[in-house]
Amino acid sequence: MSTPQPPMPQPTAAAPHWQGAPGTSYTSPIPVTRTHLGHALTSEWTKIRSVRSTLWTLGVFLLLVIGIGFLVAAQTQDTDFGDVPYTIPAFFGLILGQICLITLGVLVVSSEYGTGMIRTTFTASPQRHRVLAAKLIIFFLVAFAVSAFAIGLVGLFTSGMHGGASHVPWGGSVLKGALYVSLLGVLALAVGSMLRHSAGAITTMLGVVLVPAIMPAFLMMSESMRTIGEKMQEYNAPNALARIFSLDSENGTGGAQLGLLAGVTAAAIAGAFVLLERRDV
Repeated sequence: MSTPQPPMPQPTAAAPHWQGAPGTSYTSPIPVTRTHLGHALTSEWTKIRSVRSTLWTLGVFLLLVIGIGFLVAAQTQDTDFGDVPYTIPAFFGLILGQICLITLGVLVVSSEYGTGMIRTTFTASPQRHRVLAAKLIIFFLVAFAVSAFAIGLVGLFTSGMHGGASHVPWGGSVLKGALYVSLLGVLALAVGSMLRHSAGAITTMLGVVLVPAIMPAFLMMSESMRTIGEKMQEYNAPNALARIFSLDSENGTGGAQLGLLAGVTAAAIAGAFVLLERRDV
Protein backbone atom coordinates (compact mmCIF):
# COMPACT_ATOMS: atom_id res chain seq x y z
CA MET A 1 0.00 0.00 0.00
CA SER A 2 1.13 3.48 -0.77
CA THR A 3 1.38 6.05 1.97
CA PRO A 4 -0.98 9.07 1.46
CA GLN A 5 0.96 12.13 0.53
CA PRO A 6 0.45 15.37 2.50
CA PRO A 7 -1.25 18.17 0.57
CA MET A 8 1.04 20.40 -1.32
CA PRO A 9 1.23 24.01 -0.03
CA GLN A 10 -0.64 26.43 -2.25
CA PRO A 11 1.21 29.50 -3.50
CA THR A 12 0.27 32.65 -1.68
CA ALA A 13 -1.80 35.03 -3.78
CA ALA A 14 -0.21 38.36 -4.44
CA ALA A 15 -1.70 41.25 -2.46
CA PRO A 16 -3.87 43.47 -4.60
CA HIS A 17 -2.54 46.88 -5.46
CA TRP A 18 -4.79 49.30 -3.54
CA GLN A 19 -4.84 52.96 -4.46
CA GLY A 20 -3.56 55.05 -1.61
CA ALA A 21 -5.69 57.72 0.04
CA PRO A 22 -5.24 61.21 -1.32
CA GLY A 23 -2.64 63.24 0.45
CA THR A 24 -2.99 66.53 2.23
CA SER A 25 -2.66 68.38 -1.05
CA TYR A 26 -6.18 67.33 -2.13
CA THR A 27 -8.59 70.23 -2.51
CA SER A 28 -12.35 69.78 -2.83
CA PRO A 29 -13.79 71.37 -5.99
CA ILE A 30 -16.86 72.42 -3.97
CA PRO A 31 -16.29 75.71 -2.14
CA VAL A 32 -16.89 75.39 1.60
CA THR A 33 -17.81 78.54 3.53
CA ARG A 34 -18.82 79.03 7.12
CA THR A 35 -22.51 79.90 7.36
CA HIS A 36 -23.66 83.00 9.20
CA LEU A 37 -26.79 85.06 9.86
CA GLY A 38 -26.55 86.69 6.44
CA HIS A 39 -27.21 83.37 4.73
CA ALA A 40 -30.28 82.78 6.90
CA LEU A 41 -31.53 86.28 6.12
CA THR A 42 -31.15 85.67 2.39
CA SER A 43 -33.01 82.38 2.69
CA GLU A 44 -35.90 83.89 4.64
CA TRP A 45 -36.14 86.85 2.27
CA THR A 46 -36.39 84.43 -0.65
CA LYS A 47 -39.15 82.53 1.14
CA ILE A 48 -41.25 85.51 2.17
CA ARG A 49 -41.20 87.15 -1.26
CA SER A 50 -41.83 83.99 -3.26
CA VAL A 51 -45.00 82.66 -1.58
CA ARG A 52 -48.51 83.73 -2.47
CA SER A 53 -49.62 84.35 1.10
CA THR A 54 -47.25 87.33 1.34
CA LEU A 55 -48.58 88.94 -1.82
CA TRP A 56 -52.20 88.39 -0.83
CA THR A 57 -51.96 89.56 2.77
CA LEU A 58 -49.81 92.60 2.03
CA GLY A 59 -51.99 93.42 -0.99
CA VAL A 60 -55.13 93.37 1.15
CA PHE A 61 -53.34 95.40 3.83
CA LEU A 62 -52.42 98.11 1.32
CA LEU A 63 -55.91 98.07 -0.13
CA LEU A 64 -57.48 98.56 3.29
CA VAL A 65 -55.13 101.22 4.62
CA ILE A 66 -54.75 103.24 1.42
CA GLY A 67 -58.25 102.65 0.06
CA ILE A 68 -60.11 103.45 3.28
CA GLY A 69 -57.68 106.30 3.97
CA PHE A 70 -58.38 107.90 0.61
CA LEU A 71 -62.14 107.50 1.04
CA VAL A 72 -62.06 109.08 4.50
CA ALA A 73 -59.80 111.91 3.33
CA ALA A 74 -62.15 112.66 0.46
CA GLN A 75 -65.02 113.16 2.93
CA THR A 76 -63.14 115.58 5.20
CA GLN A 77 -62.96 119.35 5.28
CA ASP A 78 -60.10 121.71 6.05
CA THR A 79 -61.60 122.44 9.45
CA ASP A 80 -61.30 118.77 10.43
CA PHE A 81 -57.50 119.06 10.62
CA GLY A 82 -57.16 121.98 12.98
CA ASP A 83 -55.28 120.07 15.71
CA VAL A 84 -54.72 116.60 14.22
CA PRO A 85 -52.14 115.27 11.71
CA TYR A 86 -52.86 114.51 8.07
CA THR A 87 -52.41 110.80 8.73
CA ILE A 88 -55.73 110.55 10.61
CA PRO A 89 -57.52 108.86 7.64
CA ALA A 90 -54.96 106.02 7.72
CA PHE A 91 -56.05 105.17 11.27
CA PHE A 92 -59.39 103.79 10.06
CA GLY A 93 -57.68 101.49 7.57
CA LEU A 94 -55.16 100.26 10.14
CA ILE A 95 -57.93 99.08 12.46
CA LEU A 96 -58.70 96.39 9.88
CA GLY A 97 -55.31 96.19 8.20
CA GLN A 98 -53.52 95.07 11.35
CA ILE A 99 -55.32 91.72 11.05
CA CYS A 100 -53.48 91.14 7.75
CA LEU A 101 -50.06 91.62 9.36
CA ILE A 102 -51.05 89.36 12.23
CA THR A 103 -52.08 86.65 9.77
CA LEU A 104 -48.88 87.01 7.76
CA GLY A 105 -46.75 86.89 10.90
CA VAL A 106 -48.27 83.55 11.87
CA LEU A 107 -47.99 82.08 8.36
CA VAL A 108 -44.30 83.01 8.03
CA VAL A 109 -43.42 80.29 10.54
CA SER A 110 -46.46 78.01 10.95
CA SER A 111 -46.80 77.22 7.23
CA GLU A 112 -43.42 75.47 7.29
CA TYR A 113 -44.55 73.30 10.18
CA GLY A 114 -47.79 72.50 8.36
CA THR A 115 -46.05 71.36 5.17
CA GLY A 116 -43.11 69.68 6.93
CA MET A 117 -40.59 71.93 5.17
CA ILE A 118 -39.30 73.04 8.55
CA ARG A 119 -37.28 69.79 8.65
CA THR A 120 -35.50 70.82 5.45
CA THR A 121 -34.89 74.28 6.87
CA PHE A 122 -33.35 72.96 10.07
CA THR A 123 -31.29 70.40 8.13
CA ALA A 124 -29.81 73.16 5.99
CA SER A 125 -29.33 75.39 9.04
CA PRO A 126 -28.99 73.32 12.23
CA GLN A 127 -28.65 76.51 14.30
CA ARG A 128 -32.35 76.89 14.98
CA HIS A 129 -32.02 80.18 16.82
CA ARG A 130 -30.45 81.65 13.67
CA VAL A 131 -33.44 80.61 11.56
CA LEU A 132 -35.95 82.15 13.96
CA ALA A 133 -33.91 85.34 14.30
CA ALA A 134 -33.78 85.68 10.51
CA LYS A 135 -37.55 85.20 10.24
CA LEU A 136 -38.17 87.88 12.88
CA ILE A 137 -35.81 90.39 11.28
CA ILE A 138 -37.04 89.93 7.71
CA PHE A 139 -40.71 90.00 8.67
CA PHE A 140 -40.32 93.12 10.83
CA LEU A 141 -38.49 95.01 8.09
CA VAL A 142 -41.07 94.06 5.46
CA ALA A 143 -44.04 94.86 7.72
CA PHE A 144 -42.57 98.17 8.87
CA ALA A 145 -41.65 99.29 5.35
CA VAL A 146 -45.08 98.45 3.91
CA SER A 147 -46.93 100.03 6.87
CA ALA A 148 -44.88 103.23 6.78
CA PHE A 149 -45.39 103.48 3.02
CA ALA A 150 -49.17 103.08 3.30
CA ILE A 151 -49.55 105.56 6.19
CA GLY A 152 -47.22 108.07 4.57
CA LEU A 153 -49.03 107.86 1.23
CA VAL A 154 -52.35 108.57 2.91
CA GLY A 155 -50.75 111.51 4.74
CA LEU A 156 -49.37 112.94 1.51
CA PHE A 157 -52.72 112.54 -0.25
CA THR A 158 -54.57 114.23 2.61
CA SER A 159 -52.10 117.10 2.87
CA GLY A 160 -52.43 117.66 -0.88
CA MET A 161 -56.19 117.95 -0.53
CA HIS A 162 -56.14 120.13 2.59
CA GLY A 163 -52.81 121.93 2.35
CA GLY A 164 -52.24 124.40 5.19
CA ALA A 165 -55.21 123.19 7.23
CA SER A 166 -53.03 121.46 9.84
CA HIS A 167 -49.78 122.53 11.44
CA VAL A 168 -49.39 119.33 13.49
CA PRO A 169 -46.29 117.30 12.50
CA TRP A 170 -47.35 113.94 11.14
CA GLY A 171 -44.03 112.16 10.58
CA GLY A 172 -44.09 110.73 14.10
CA SER A 173 -47.49 109.14 13.55
CA VAL A 174 -46.15 107.42 10.44
CA LEU A 175 -43.23 105.87 12.32
CA LYS A 176 -45.10 104.99 15.51
CA GLY A 177 -48.16 103.70 13.68
CA ALA A 178 -46.01 101.47 11.46
CA LEU A 179 -44.01 100.31 14.49
CA TYR A 180 -47.15 99.39 16.44
CA VAL A 181 -48.76 97.23 13.77
CA SER A 182 -45.38 95.68 12.87
CA LEU A 183 -44.82 94.67 16.50
CA LEU A 184 -48.27 93.06 16.48
CA GLY A 185 -47.14 91.01 13.50
CA VAL A 186 -43.87 90.06 15.20
CA LEU A 187 -45.85 89.01 18.28
CA ALA A 188 -47.99 86.84 16.01
CA LEU A 189 -44.85 85.27 14.51
CA ALA A 190 -43.55 84.40 17.99
CA VAL A 191 -46.92 82.91 18.96
CA GLY A 192 -46.96 80.91 15.72
CA SER A 193 -43.49 79.55 16.50
CA MET A 194 -44.64 78.44 19.95
CA LEU A 195 -47.97 76.90 18.87
CA ARG A 196 -46.81 75.57 15.46
CA HIS A 197 -50.39 75.66 14.19
CA SER A 198 -51.76 78.33 11.86
CA ALA A 199 -55.40 78.30 12.94
CA GLY A 200 -54.57 78.14 16.65
CA ALA A 201 -52.03 80.96 16.48
CA ILE A 202 -54.28 83.25 14.40
CA THR A 203 -57.20 82.62 16.77
CA THR A 204 -54.99 83.38 19.77
CA MET A 205 -53.82 86.66 18.24
CA LEU A 206 -57.35 87.70 17.32
CA GLY A 207 -58.25 87.16 20.94
CA VAL A 208 -55.30 89.30 22.03
CA VAL A 209 -56.49 92.15 19.79
CA LEU A 210 -60.28 91.87 20.01
CA VAL A 211 -60.96 90.73 23.58
CA PRO A 212 -59.39 93.81 25.24
CA ALA A 213 -61.46 96.00 22.92
CA ILE A 214 -64.76 94.28 23.78
CA MET A 215 -64.43 93.21 27.41
CA PRO A 216 -64.17 96.70 29.04
CA ALA A 217 -67.80 97.41 28.22
CA PHE A 218 -68.82 94.42 30.36
CA LEU A 219 -66.18 94.74 33.07
CA MET A 220 -67.04 98.35 33.83
CA MET A 221 -70.61 97.35 34.64
CA SER A 222 -69.27 95.92 37.90
CA GLU A 223 -67.77 98.31 40.40
CA SER A 224 -65.22 95.75 41.57
CA MET A 225 -64.01 95.07 38.01
CA ARG A 226 -64.15 98.68 36.85
CA THR A 227 -60.42 99.35 37.35
CA ILE A 228 -59.47 96.32 35.27
CA GLY A 229 -61.90 97.37 32.56
CA GLU A 230 -60.48 100.89 32.44
CA LYS A 231 -56.91 99.64 32.12
CA MET A 232 -57.91 97.17 29.44
CA GLN A 233 -59.68 99.93 27.55
CA GLU A 234 -56.66 102.21 27.88
CA TYR A 235 -54.18 99.72 26.44
CA ASN A 236 -56.18 97.86 23.79
CA ALA A 237 -55.06 98.10 20.16
CA PRO A 238 -57.74 100.50 18.81
CA ASN A 239 -57.21 103.01 21.62
CA ALA A 240 -53.43 102.70 21.31
CA LEU A 241 -53.61 103.56 17.61
CA ALA A 242 -56.05 106.38 18.36
CA ARG A 243 -53.51 107.98 20.71
CA ILE A 244 -50.67 107.48 18.24
CA PHE A 245 -52.72 109.35 15.61
CA SER A 246 -53.67 112.10 18.12
CA LEU A 247 -57.36 111.21 18.23
CA ASP A 248 -57.03 111.00 22.02
CA SER A 249 -54.03 113.24 22.58
CA GLU A 250 -55.33 114.45 25.96
CA ASN A 251 -54.44 111.05 27.46
CA GLY A 252 -51.00 110.73 25.86
CA THR A 253 -49.41 110.04 22.52
CA GLY A 254 -49.39 106.24 22.69
CA GLY A 255 -45.89 105.87 24.12
CA ALA A 256 -47.04 103.79 27.09
CA GLN A 257 -49.14 101.51 24.88
CA LEU A 258 -46.25 101.10 22.45
CA GLY A 259 -43.90 100.26 25.31
CA LEU A 260 -46.29 97.64 26.70
CA LEU A 261 -46.62 95.98 23.30
CA ALA A 262 -42.83 95.98 22.89
CA GLY A 263 -42.43 94.32 26.30
CA VAL A 264 -45.04 91.65 25.59
CA THR A 265 -43.49 90.99 22.17
CA ALA A 266 -40.00 90.65 23.68
CA ALA A 267 -41.31 88.14 26.24
CA ALA A 268 -43.03 86.12 23.51
CA ILE A 269 -39.86 86.10 21.40
CA ALA A 270 -37.84 84.85 24.37
CA GLY A 271 -40.38 82.07 24.93
CA ALA A 272 -40.26 81.13 21.25
CA PHE A 273 -36.44 80.80 21.32
CA VAL A 274 -36.53 78.66 24.48
CA LEU A 275 -39.19 76.29 23.14
CA LEU A 276 -37.49 76.07 19.75
CA GLU A 277 -34.32 74.64 21.31
CA ARG A 278 -36.10 72.31 23.74
CA ARG A 279 -38.62 70.66 21.43
CA ASP A 280 -38.17 68.27 18.57
CA VAL A 281 -39.23 69.24 15.07
